[in-house]
Amino acid sequence: MDKLDDSHIIREITPLSEKDCFYIADRRKTEFTYPIHCHKECELNFVEHGEGLKRIVGDSVEAVPEYDLVLITSPDLEHCWEQGECRSPDIREVTIQFSSHFFDSLINTNQFDRVKEMLNRAKNGLCFPVSAIMKVYSLLDTLSEKKGFYAVMDFLTLLYELSFFVDKSRTLSSSSFAKIEVQSNSRRIQNVQRYISDHYQEEIRLNQLAEMVGMTGVAFSRFFKLRTGKNLSDYIIDIRLGYAVRMLVDSTMSVAEICYECGFNNLSNFNRIFRKKKDCSPKEFRENYRKKRVLI
Repeated sequence: MDKLDDSHIIREITPLSEKDCFYIADRRKTEFTYPIHCHKECELNFVEHGEGLKRIVGDSVEAVPEYDLVLITSPDLEHCWEQGECRSPDIREVTIQFSSHFFDSLINTNQFDRVKEMLNRAKNGLCFPVSAIMKVYSLLDTLSEKKGFYAVMDFLTLLYELSFFVDKSRTLSSSSFAKIEVQSNSRRIQNVQRYISDHYQEEIRLNQLAEMVGMTGVAFSRFFKLRTGKNLSDYIIDIRLGYAVRMLVDSTMSVAEICYECGFNNLSNFNRIFRKKKDCSPKEFRENYRKKRVLI
């Protein structure tokens, strides 16, 4: 495998100080120009009147609606909002950055279970539905005006209220791109997921996985779909695509080399699946992604 292309890696130094619980920026703007970046701090980003903006979180690239609220808790997950097709003259962006260590004394308490689950899910980037945004809108709207203790209380309330919408929210980046280990409550599913992650470059057969957990192929297919929300073939494709996109972004390998390196045995099939999932070709994805990344 070719070496990674480190010249494209960006790490932002945020204004958050060690003595602050969180940092908030409430801005009005007409355009987004900041490049793709990552930082060690967690981030909750709210955009209002931004219909048509393009949001990039890991290997997820989407046009955003009128309101957009995303939580990112992985320190290495690249992200940005770019102008796209947005023509709004008055976009509002509220960015809240906070350290993961802020919750160290709370994270394992019973009262914090919901928020803990949300922070774990947000390692891939978590996009909240409009119902969640409307629920916390007043908190987002006034948080920058609050000071001291009252600001911290409102911030904790904001996160707690959002935690009730985790099941209705969407994860954005694939785990294989974000380099995050997939977690499951089922030990059998964990074993299968670990095997797929270790052997995604090889041919993986349904009956082989079913035997690993002592099930028939049909029973395992149903069990896997129930536990993961995806059928097995789609899950394997998503894992392989995540690794493929990571290589497109971080290596100098050709598209054909990446195709076979990630377990796709046919280049045209790889291009077809990639375009269906990402709405562009692998080459276009690489070019569009890299032109937004500059060294800071």
